[in-house]
Amino acid sequence: MKTNAARILEQQKVPYELVTYEVDPDDLAAERAAEKLGLPHEQVFKTLVVRGDRSGVCFAVIPANARLDLRALAKMSDNKKVETVPLKEVQDLTGYIRGGVTALGCKKPYPVFIDISATQFDTIAVSAGKRGHMLMVSPTVYQITVQGTIGAITH
Repeated sequence: MKTNAARILEQQKVPYELVTYEVDPDDLAAERAAEKLGLPHEQVFKTLVVRGDRSGVCFAVIPANARLDLRALAKMSDNKKVETVPLKEVQDLTGYIRGGVTALGCKKPYPVFIDISATQFDTIAVSAGKRGHMLMVSPTVYQITVQGTIGAITH
């Protein structure tokens, strides 16, 4: 079953692979997704919704096993500070639920910041917009497609 994110990639003629895994609703950790897909944690990227004091909402795309460096992201996004958006606001802002958030096809085209570690892989896994569905895509192509900025934003 294709997701909206996969359709967007097809419309833009972006090569990708849609992969699926069984979801445990009690454990939506990105590390679990990596394990179920048989991929290193560093190759599976989670999409966090954050809010800057100047720029507003944006996405931080970071490895499954990493922690977002709020100061680094604030600097990169021209904010004095950023904070993660409360979970109760995520669906209203993006159209996606926890475990299925993606920068592709969300309600508004928010700025996207991708951790530089993505560039060490030929392909990375990012959410396809539905729990249990991931897109395997070139990090460079993903960056271009989401008009993302790459930088060091993790601890």
